[in-house]
Amino acid sequence: MTENPQPFEGIPLIAPSSTGHPQYEAVVEACRSVFDPEIPVNIYDLGLIYTIDIDDENAVKITMTLTAPGCPVAGEMPGWVADAVEPLDGIKQVDVSLVWEPPWGMDMMSDEARLELGFM
Repeated sequence: MTENPQPFEGIPLIAPSSTGHPQYEAVVEACRSVFDPEIPVNIYDLGLIYTIDIDDENAVKITMTLTAPGCPVAGEMPGWVADAVEPLDGIKQVDVSLVWEPPWGMDMMSDEARLELGFM
């Protein structure tokens, strides 16, 4: 009998963020300044920002998604996020990657976003 190991077991679907980095909160606040034009809640509280990775040289890599692959601003949203983060003092570079896995779900929203949208 042959066992088929689960290759993804134990590997997180969303990489952890650099929460201990001194610039982390400023990057989060910059992300909170970006809104999907169809939803009156910022993209951070919507749960669209999966990972904020900041290295020792203050280069920022953001992994994000959208509420749906057919979102009309799919081509523009990553640029809006980069434009919001790049002006922060000390930030050297910003790369924003748009991913579809794992798919976004309403459970990724903050309590504030749920309240604002009437889900609480």
